[in-house]
Amino acid sequence: MDRVYEIPEEPNVVPVSSLGEDVIRGPNPRFTFPFSILFSTFLYCGEAASALYMVRIYRKNNETFWMTYTFSFFMFSSIMVQLTLIFVHRDLAKDRPLSLFMHLILLGPVIRCLEAMIKYLTLWKKEGQEEPYVSLTRKKMLIDGQEVLIEWEVGHSIRTLAMHRNAYKRMSQIQAFLGSVPQLTYQLYVTLISAEVPLGRAVLMVFSLISVTYGATLCNMLAIQIKYDDYKIRLGPLEVLCITIWRTLEITSRLVILVLFSATLKLKAVPFLVLNFLIILFEPWVKFWRSGAQMPNNIEKNFSRVGTLVVLISVTILYAGINFSCWSAMQLKLADRDLVDKGQNWGHMGLHYSVRLVENVVMVLVFKFLGVKVLLNYCHSLIAVQLIIAYLISIGFMLLFFQYLHPLRSLFTHNVVDYLHCICCRRHHRERAENAEPSHEAEMRQSIV
Repeated sequence: MDRVYEIPEEPNVVPVSSLGEDVIRGPNPRFTFPFSILFSTFLYCGEAASALYMVRIYRKNNETFWMTYTFSFFMFSSIMVQLTLIFVHRDLAKDRPLSLFMHLILLGPVIRCLEAMIKYLTLWKKEGQEEPYVSLTRKKMLIDGQEVLIEWEVGHSIRTLAMHRNAYKRMSQIQAFLGSVPQLTYQLYVTLISAEVPLGRAVLMVFSLISVTYGATLCNMLAIQIKYDDYKIRLGPLEVLCITIWRTLEITSRLVILVLFSATLKLKAVPFLVLNFLIILFEPWVKFWRSGAQMPNNIEKNFSRVGTLVVLISVTILYAGINFSCWSAMQLKLADRDLVDKGQNWGHMGLHYSVRLVENVVMVLVFKFLGVKVLLNYCHSLIAVQLIIAYLISIGFMLLFFQYLHPLRSLFTHNVVDYLHCICCRRHHRERAENAEPSHEAEMRQSIV
């Protein structure tokens, strides 16, 4: 007999049986207002406008060096954003000259946002009507600790709107880590050197900080979706709040430490930062070369080997950009079709945060003992302690999320407490073994006497 389950807050489910599996027919998905698309477009336009305004100010003040770097960071991230949207929507194989022209003038996110709004308004007008073209989607869901297979009918229009949302999620990550992170770091450096904060630069830094935090939060959500692609995942407000606090503290403390370190050593800091980035960049390629695997040729159907190589290089650059400022929440695996390792990777996470904590402590100590007092009118020791504490608090929120708030934590073979308990047990057994050795030797001596 087939078992019947009930989904909380989903009263319109119908249990069905297909091929011997327990399947629940879920309700038709509801289309919601595309707030995320509007927010991503707002961040892109706001950061672009404020960056161009600062380029104009720097040019007016004959600050060519600052103007060049500000414009370069803006152009690189904008071009990568356009290429991302074109790649996701596969526009090169379609006859859409207006969209391609808007991407050419770096306004692709605007026209895509208008397309998504038009699609939403069309769905809103046709609410209650059945679409002629539907497809079935199956996902697993945990109900009372048991895995249940749920099936939905997804209309073509709703799927198109979902594709827009997924495209903007990836666009936000590209903008955050290939544009906003270097832009925010450089503007903080300029502010520290010039000892002034004009309104335009403050607005640019605020947009960049929001973009980085939003991109890092999306990075966690996308990592969960990729690793658990077969499951229906729901993140509540508490989980999102925990991730946001974790990422904000982690990125802010890391970038401020990098800026203080760079301002202290000037050009001497460049080799250290470049070497750090190159190690992260080439790590996946070294693992790929040592594994002896072949390059995946099924990333996209119409891609040649050159196209596949370009995609792999782009993904590696994004991966390095993320790990340079925060944890990427996933490990890149170039030999796999999905390009990511879907394991939990506690060791990778622990290694990343251990190395970053040591790096941050070293850079903070360099700033404390070698920093010029003219840079800041505050106590260097207090600043150093506050930055390290902020980074440690971010690690605490990360552990809190994985231990108690992860939506699929029941699937973990080991969690944070198990890992810490294992370490403590090893130390305890080691201490007992060391204490037992002298007593054993004493007994042997007494027996001999």
